[in-house]
Amino acid sequence: MTLTNESDFERLKVIGRIVADVLQAMGRALEPGMTTAELDAIGRRLLEAAGARSAPELSYGFPGATCISVNEEIAHGVPGDRRIAAGDLVNIDVSAEKDGIFADTGASFAVPPTEARIARLTRDGKQALWTGVRQVAADRPLGAIGTAIQAFADKRGYSLVRNLASHGVGTSLHEDPKELPTWHAPEERRRIADGLVFTIEPFLSLGAEWAADRGDDGWTLLSEPRAPTVQYEHTMVATKRGPTVVTLPGAA
Repeated sequence: MTLTNESDFERLKVIGRIVADVLQAMGRALEPGMTTAELDAIGRRLLEAAGARSAPELSYGFPGATCISVNEEIAHGVPGDRRIAAGDLVNIDVSAEKDGIFADTGASFAVPPTEARIARLTRDGKQALWTGVRQVAADRPLGAIGTAIQAFADKRGYSLVRNLASHGVGTSLHEDPKELPTWHAPEERRRIADGLVFTIEPFLSLGAEWAADRGDDGWTLLSEPRAPTVQYEHTMVATKRGPTVVTLPGAA
């Protein structure tokens, strides 16, 4: 989606705030002993109260309102009877639609007590995201985002999952520019259009390089090789002055 009017921008800010607030509320509710289905139910209730619809459910028939991935699961985790335990690393991805506009956000949460290496990974995962966000401005190369994130990861000794990319969003959950790399990709030649709406969502890891199909539920992706992995995601609009992030809590 490329914004061309203030009405669409206002609707984008509304749904951006909704998914951001739902993500933060789910993170606060996260505690050992609860199931991922119970956590998802909190997200569903909050989305419905805000007049929003789950994007993965609406767009793909996903069996849950949100994606919740635990430990070796790094993306598209299906909410169910898995119980969250102390020390787990939990990724929550919230995307939704309201009034015809979609926004997408996500974050990883370490359930205390937290190992030092996991605490560092979560801190650096957030920094990796913002390293990419700082590259955003109209007419800049899309490839600069992944190049900057790759340099950050290399400097700190991390790997990046290379088959889960960022994407355009707005009138649908996934749209052009598709397959936007969050790693160095010399073949990426596209440029950022003024008003372009898209996500940045690097998967920073202590060794994983790929996301592999789990197979038994048809949705959940696992780290390959198995290693702790975090993902942080924002939806933003590119302007000549830089990025306007719309998935900050209370941003609208």
